[in-house]
Amino acid sequence: MSDAVQVRSRARGVLAATCISTLVVNANTSAVSILLPAISEDTGTSVQTLQWAVTGYSLVGAAVIVTSGSLGDVFGRKRVFQLGLLLFVVSCVMIALARSGGLVIAGRVIQGAAGATILACGLSLLTVANKDAAQLRAVSLWGAAAAVGAAAGPLVGGVLVELSGWQGLFWIDAGVAVLCMVLTAATVSESRDPDRPRTIDYAGTVLVALTLTPLILGVTKSGDWGWISFATLGCFAISIAAGYAFIAVEGRVAVPLLDLSLLRNRVLVGSTIAILIGAGTINGLMYLLSLYFQDPSTLDFSSLQAGLATLPATIGLVVVAPFVPRLAKKFGGRQTIGVGFALTTIGFVIVGFVDASWKYAAFLLPLVAIAVGMGLSNGPASSAATASVPENQVGGASGVSNMARYVGAAVATALAATIYGTVIGNHTADGAPKGDALASGLAAASWMMAIFSFLGVLMAFVIGRHRAATGTLYDAASAAAAHTHTLPTSATAGRAAPERS
Repeated sequence: MSDAVQVRSRARGVLAATCISTLVVNANTSAVSILLPAISEDTGTSVQTLQWAVTGYSLVGAAVIVTSGSLGDVFGRKRVFQLGLLLFVVSCVMIALARSGGLVIAGRVIQGAAGATILACGLSLLTVANKDAAQLRAVSLWGAAAAVGAAAGPLVGGVLVELSGWQGLFWIDAGVAVLCMVLTAATVSESRDPDRPRTIDYAGTVLVALTLTPLILGVTKSGDWGWISFATLGCFAISIAAGYAFIAVEGRVAVPLLDLSLLRNRVLVGSTIAILIGAGTINGLMYLLSLYFQDPSTLDFSSLQAGLATLPATIGLVVVAPFVPRLAKKFGGRQTIGVGFALTTIGFVIVGFVDASWKYAAFLLPLVAIAVGMGLSNGPASSAATASVPENQVGGASGVSNMARYVGAAVATALAATIYGTVIGNHTADGAPKGDALASGLAAASWMMAIFSFLGVLMAFVIGRHRAATGTLYDAASAAAAHTHTLPTSATAGRAAPERS
């Protein structure tokens, strides 16, 4: 075999391993909310407690997403990628064998670290293994795999609950991850960044977790403890102190987790907040609808029916996204983001009027509005994040926005779950029928997410002028993947724009 053929063969192996792994990770992430009622029934753990299976995953992902990429640069991307896959297999087996909700949550926490590592190092391996036009094609396929996985996850999860029980998803994911490990070992060459300092910001990683954990705990338990109780305020105080410590540490370490100078960039800050809001509201929505649709007092859907019912939100977002870069090029990124969040706000406001008599058809219009709105806002916000900085800061800007997705998912899901559970509890205590209490809980949480979405509209005014993507096929793939990961676009500094598709 000639050297050129061998190089192409290895590049195809890297492409297969990274695309399959990102598809599985994103499908697994989006499927778990659909599984919660079944897990609750089997383990005897309340869905309110199992909310930590969702928020714990995102919390750890936020702390690890940047650090895992740094570890790959220093110690070898293939080695750290393989470690991520191994952790993913271990977590899947642990969850599948779990007989208690605590073990499910613990497995999901491990899975958060594994998933973030697979995504960060997988993309690095892919970009190193390909050059120029081949690199654009490979990253486009990676982005498409991420988008398809995230969109298909709830449906796949629902199907597997019906066929094999909720454990089936994790057994299948473990098997696919083992296949990716074998494929990686056979085809992927080791690579490092010889110019990068060997310093890793472990303190920053710990402080991110220490900032988010008490914050989410305080929000989650505020219904039981009270918002102004000593325990709740103590959690918030620890979170604030850890946040200040994080800022102090980041200003001193050689290679910080967060380059504080980036926070002076108006476009990056505005787009990052928009990304955080978008990720938070879509994750909060999926969590709430998964519970509401399956409750016997409301629609009483099976897991499969619930997975099908969420398709307008998941598939709709991905279908709309590829058309967005050209719309943003024509009308402006800020305008497209603003219109997107306005539609999302309208969708959540409609759901805010839900009552127990609503059938599924009543949810269709707001779900489509939310999906279209998020599709319009996600792509331009991600594009702005990497287009607003010099070439040497693109990696840092991408890392900030990817961390923001995890933070938004963790905090918004915890807040939505708390509002939902508290309102249901209060209405039930007042003697309201269960269906009315559940509708009131969903309405209250939807109004909260409508407020967040309106803040996204305001972020469109904060975001200043920046380079716009030209609307290539690569830009379309980046936009489709934007609700899961930030990819550079043709507007990114130092990246030549390929021809229009």
